Amino acid sequence: MIRRFGLVMALVALFAVVPVQLAAQSYDVIIRNGRIVDGAGNPWFFADVGIRDGKIAAVGKLQAGGAGRVIDAQGRTVAPGFIDMMGGSSIPLFLDPATAESKLRQGITTILVGEGGSVAPQNERTIRVSPEDEERGLRITWRTFEQFFPELERVGVALNVVHNVGAAQVRRVVLGDEDVAPTADQLARMKEHVAEAMRHGAVGLSTALIYPPGSYAGTEELIELARAAAEHGGIYLTHLRNESSQVLSAMDEAIRIGREAGIPVHIFHLKAAGQKNWPLMTRALQKIADARREGIDVTADIYPYIRNGIGLGSFIHPKHYARGAQAFLARLPDPKLRAEVRREIERTSDWENWYQHVGKDWGNVLITGVGRKEDLQYIGKSVKEVAAIQRTDVWQAFFDLVQAGGVGVAPRSMNEEQKREALRAPFVSIDCDASPTNPQTAASAHPRAFGTFPRVLAKYVREERVIPLEEAIRKMTSLPANRLGLWNRGRISPGMMADLVIFDPEKVQDLATFEKPLVYSVGIDYVLVGGRPVIDDGRLMEIRPGEIIRANR
Repeated sequence: MIRRFGLVMALVALFAVVPVQLAAQSYDVIIRNGRIVDGAGNPWFFADVGIRDGKIAAVGKLQAGGAGRVIDAQGRTVAPGFIDMMGGSSIPLFLDPATAESKLRQGITTILVGEGGSVAPQNERTIRVSPEDEERGLRITWRTFEQFFPELERVGVALNVVHNVGAAQVRRVVLGDEDVAPTADQLARMKEHVAEAMRHGAVGLSTALIYPPGSYAGTEELIELARAAAEHGGIYLTHLRNESSQVLSAMDEAIRIGREAGIPVHIFHLKAAGQKNWPLMTRALQKIADARREGIDVTADIYPYIRNGIGLGSFIHPKHYARGAQAFLARLPDPKLRAEVRREIERTSDWENWYQHVGKDWGNVLITGVGRKEDLQYIGKSVKEVAAIQRTDVWQAFFDLVQAGGVGVAPRSMNEEQKREALRAPFVSIDCDASPTNPQTAASAHPRAFGTFPRVLAKYVREERVIPLEEAIRKMTSLPANRLGLWNRGRISPGMMADLVIFDPEKVQDLATFEKPLVYSVGIDYVLVGGRPVIDDGRLMEIRPGEIIRANR
């Protein structure tokens, strides 16, 4: 009896000290007095967040816990770090780590990079860089993701980066830039490049099917490449073959690829471009919902602007690039060729005809980037305005700009209602569709490079009340995290990575416009990556705690 009583007392004493130990534990950082929006769509709640070793260690009332740093949220919103589902390329981060600020000022802590192209694979044919990239100091010394990732880690990144392998890049390595179909041997080599990229940490296979040479890939070819990605637990992400009058059939192709390859599908920057096509957004969203009911895992994303961003050369039918862009541009000064291409643009619609999408009005096509310094004066002006400045015909101005190369434009091709409708769909997340950008060195950009996520919070949540704050945060955090298999990110819960954002929903605002696009957003007060503040009370910190995230399989 005495021994049993002693054992009971020992157990009582043991458990009695447990609450004291929990209360006395220390944290690297405690965020106090925050309105927690946890990323899962739940209503906000008041709590503190304790961070230790880069992870969320506790959520609750933590007044008794010590910390190396205490951040008083003062009732502001505390949310998981935002995830950009199309962050362009990681090359800007590689050449200039300061470009990350354009993302961080939006609350973005993780970006997915790679559309049709990707930094790997590379071979002797693809390592050639443009004169502009060479001037920026780009030298491609790697061939695989396994070789590139350590190079990027050596430079250091301020936010997390996830990579796709681009089907167009794989095509260039094996087939070049011409419009040819792969032989069985060539297709096998292409599949091995995809498999190798997946083994090295790529999260999925991505396509951009309006741009040569990606546009030359047939559906069967894409199914085979997607199967190679699926065998390694990957996903298929796509800029659809058509985003206007044929968007529904283009979606059918993407869904078919998902069904036959046995792979989840994600549609980049879903849109219905061209005024006569705007009603198709309703049917496009319904098509995704129907596929999901069928058991096919399909999702999409959008950016909150009614002007898209493409190269001016995309206004020309992709068939003209069948022997490579340089071969076509070398012929473009020919007046007969220009006349032929003009007639085609004005009269045909069996392709992604952006001229028709903007109402056949060059005044609706704003220039956002140029390839030559002497053309900088044209940024922010329409093609029609450029023609007036040059005192020439608008079609001559168009062809001359294409001839010069490197011209980016923002056609006014969408409407606000399709943006609102897409935001209400539960399977639609958010993307910038823009690379990290340094306003000190960039000539211009689409304003989405600086304003996407704050614009959603300011315009569609606070002002127009299209969706509640909690749903907007879910679309920016747990939804894309689940899509990318980032199971330890996108939610505020113990054990999750401490990628966090603190902001005032009443003050967050995008400031970038098409007239003045190189302007950071405001109202994002704190951004933590791996538990370390990279934006600290509005100040950018000179640290690079981000990770190159290899897909976890």
